[in-house]
Amino acid sequence: MAQQVRAIVISGNGTNCEREVANACRLAGADVADIVHISRLLAGEVDLNDYHFLNFAGGFLDGDDLGSAKAGANRLNNAVIAGTDQTLADSIRAFVASGKLVMGVCNGFQLMVKMGLLPSLDGQQSQTTTLTFNDGGRFEDRWTYLKVDPDSPCVFTKGLKGIYLPVRHGEGKFVTESQAILDELESRHLTVLKYCDAAYQAPTMDYPLNPNGSTAAIAGICDPSGRLFGLMPHPEAYVHRTHHPRWTREELPEEGMGLWLYQNAVTFIRENLL
Repeated sequence: MAQQVRAIVISGNGTNCEREVANACRLAGADVADIVHISRLLAGEVDLNDYHFLNFAGGFLDGDDLGSAKAGANRLNNAVIAGTDQTLADSIRAFVASGKLVMGVCNGFQLMVKMGLLPSLDGQQSQTTTLTFNDGGRFEDRWTYLKVDPDSPCVFTKGLKGIYLPVRHGEGKFVTESQAILDELESRHLTVLKYCDAAYQAPTMDYPLNPNGSTAAIAGICDPSGRLFGLMPHPEAYVHRTHHPRWTREELPEEGMGLWLYQNAVTFIRENLL
């Protein structure tokens, strides 16, 4: 068991992509990819310490009734694990401090920024960014081109230049609480992914290439360590060529581009955590 790459995908309270995320982890080479309901973590039945890779899947936590993932963030920050004096957020922070990996996709990204896990510039994990309503005022379901910052410390995008992934969200516009926060994110190369043109060259604010009006075209960010990563597009939705919208009309590799992110995670774990 000690030599196994073990991934955990949190479910419950409105997530709906956990099976796809677990499948992506397995296809990428994880030996274990458990889907665990949040209630089991809070009951003390499952321990995060038994895993290397924590995944917050997409969905609609609590119906997004208080804004995207805000109620979910409050739950993690305040709900105490049975038989302990620790909140689930305390457990997640200990998991992070031990050098392990966390990825949040769509609603999971929203959850991470509202918990303060991202971008965590000063290590204090207070909220300094958010994801809010799309400029178009409607839900967007489309495929997007994403330019990767080659100088980013992000573990998940190592060696990548660009990827093509779908978005499915109504609140995907990334904003920061100040220009200073944005400047620091940019200067430290933490703005890992940006909506861009079809050649993966130039970030864009033009709709529909940028589906939500996100500040500086930002689609995903990481923390300074590169081990915590959040993005609005769905990598788990493109792990096989048949997931591509033009798979019947183009010659495509068997593996979808989204799988690359999970493969990089598994490689990092095997090289650094086992």
